Amino acid sequence: MVVERSVMRASWLGRVPYHPTYELQQLLVQKRQVDEIPDTLLLLEHDHVYTLGRRADETHLRTSDGIIEDDCAEVVETDRGGEATYHGPGQLVAYPIISVRELKMGPVAYVRILEETIIQVLRDYGIRGHRVVGKTGVWIEGEPGDKPPKGELPMGRKIAAIGVRLSGGVAMHGMALNVSTDLSYYSNIVPCGMPGLDMTSIEQETGDEFDVEYVARDWAAAFADILFFELDWQPASKVADIQSAMVPVSV
Repeated sequence: MVVERSVMRASWLGRVPYHPTYELQQLLVQKRQVDEIPDTLLLLEHDHVYTLGRRADETHLRTSDGIIEDDCAEVVETDRGGEATYHGPGQLVAYPIISVRELKMGPVAYVRILEETIIQVLRDYGIRGHRVVGKTGVWIEGEPGDKPPKGELPMGRKIAAIGVRLSGGVAMHGMALNVSTDLSYYSNIVPCGMPGLDMTSIEQETGDEFDVEYVARDWAAAFADILFFELDWQPASKVADIQSAMVPVSV
C-alpha cells in the first residue's frame, strides 16, 4: 500500500537580515497554528548578526551591547533555546515552521531529528558528524556519543548549532550549519555558552568551496525524507508576503 506524504512548502530566501525574518517566522507560526498554511521551510543566509538565546547571559558576549562595530554585526536577543551564536554569510540557516503536535513529536525528539539530518548531509561531503550527550548540535572529530564531564568541553569541533521554540504545537527557529562561514566572527562571543569551543565549517574541513543554496537543498531533501514530507519548492515571493517583508541583498 502506498502511503501519501504530507506536503511541506520550501523556499530559498537568499541573504536576508535577521529582524524581518524573525517577524516572518512569527507570522507563519500564527498561520500554521490555525491551519491557514501547510508546514513551511525557510532556507537562507543571514547578514552578520549575533543572537542571544534564552539561556544566554552577559558573559557570553565579549564586547559591548548593540552593534559590534569592527564586524558590522548586530546583537539581538531572541526567544529560541540555547545561548549565544553567530549567523552570517556562508552559513546555512534553516527555519522549519512545522506542526510538531501533528507529528506527535516532543521538543527533544525534534532536536534529535534536526541533528540527524545534519549528520546525514555531512556524509555527502565526506565529513563524519556526531552528537555529544547532553549538548545540542553536531560535532566532528571527537568521539560519537561522547559525554564530557561537567564543566569540560566536548572533544572535537562544532559544525552546526540548533535552537528552537515551540508555540501552540508549532516549531520555529531551527538550525545553522557552517558551510563557508568566516569563523573569526565567533571570537566575539562564547559560542553555545562553552568557553574555548572550537568551531568549524564544511569548507574548513574539506578545503573545498560549496554553494550554500546547494547545501540547503541537499539538507531540505534529507529533512523532508526523514519526516516523510514531499517538498513543494516555492519562490520567496510566494511565502507569506516575503517580498514585502524583506529584500534579499546581493552577495
